[in-house]
Amino acid sequence: MLNARQQPDQFPRRILVAVTGLSPQIVTETLYALAVAPTANAFIPTEMHLITTRSGAEKARLALLSEEPGWFHRLSRDYALPPIDFTAATIHVLEDAGGRPLDDIRSPEDNRRAADGITALIREFTADPDCALHVSIAGGRKTMGFFLGYALSLYGRPQDKLSHVLVSEPFESSLGFYYPTPSSRVLEMPGGRLVDCASAQVTLAELPFVSLRHGLPEALLTGRASYNETVEAARHALAPAELQIDLEARRVRAGGKAFALPPAELALLSVFARRALRGEAPLPAPAKELPDADWKLRYLVELRWIAGPMKDLDETERALRLGMDGGYFSAHLSKLKKILRRELGPAAEPYLISDGGSRPRRYRLELRSEAIWFGPVDSATPELAPTRSNSASA
Repeated sequence: MLNARQQPDQFPRRILVAVTGLSPQIVTETLYALAVAPTANAFIPTEMHLITTRSGAEKARLALLSEEPGWFHRLSRDYALPPIDFTAATIHVLEDAGGRPLDDIRSPEDNRRAADGITALIREFTADPDCALHVSIAGGRKTMGFFLGYALSLYGRPQDKLSHVLVSEPFESSLGFYYPTPSSRVLEMPGGRLVDCASAQVTLAELPFVSLRHGLPEALLTGRASYNETVEAARHALAPAELQIDLEARRVRAGGKAFALPPAELALLSVFARRALRGEAPLPAPAKELPDADWKLRYLVELRWIAGPMKDLDETERALRLGMDGGYFSAHLSKLKKILRRELGPAAEPYLISDGGSRPRRYRLELRSEAIWFGPVDSATPELAPTRSNSASA
């Protein structure tokens, strides 16, 4: 359960984000439902942002921000809302590959650009820890609403909310209805029927979503990854862990991502990967300041595979002349953990060398043997069975 600091209405920066098409009414309807209709914990935005096309932006500007009819300004005056930062500058127009405003989403390329633009905006907002986000998917094309909701699922935090606004009949289908007015305002419907806007009911349907943020690497939370890249990272974070080790190229593939490891750290990871392949028992670390000859041997075997037959390992062999001690082991284990966390974020957990969690410490790689193989990382289809068999006997 959220504590008081985490309640969305308590955050100093409160942002309403909505996608709109040619029906800007969704903006005032959602604002009314959030800020006016609730009996408790009203979410009054400090700023509002719209994501739309060029024609949608023009219609929103004229309908909501103009001097007349200026429905946003009217609502704010009618219900004495505090200042909300909502201007033409907070209306975000999606762009095509050439940087030109999109008139509509008509092609696969337009679709991709829309996804990237929406994802980038949500990533930017959720990077601010002092911000609570409320996202409405009630307006715009269905694809825009989907991308907006999915972007929040990728990046959303506990204080962020997703919703759809519901408007009572017959106002739902009226282009002239913007919000329930505090006093009578008569509206003529198609066919000549007269209705009073003051009697309209507008409610918010909150949509629960699963946050995948914890599975994304830090680089995707702070960088400029595309929608497809972010989704792919989330998929790998949720998929069963698999580790591929390429000693010759000094690269690994983990969590669906290929990256380089320094020889010393790669050798240490390889020691534990081979033991996991063979189903061997966890190992104690070398004792502190007490060189261990067995550890030296198993480590140098891996390092020679990495360095190749012609490479000189005199410096490492001098450092391990009497054996590997606890200090050497701990330093490289710590560096390995740091690199894996940097590359994979929270998805690194299955690939970290575990100490067992209790004393006496026993170290192991807790992956299934069938999830580990040795072979070229960049090969399209590694030959799993032969490679595993060969590597396990090395």
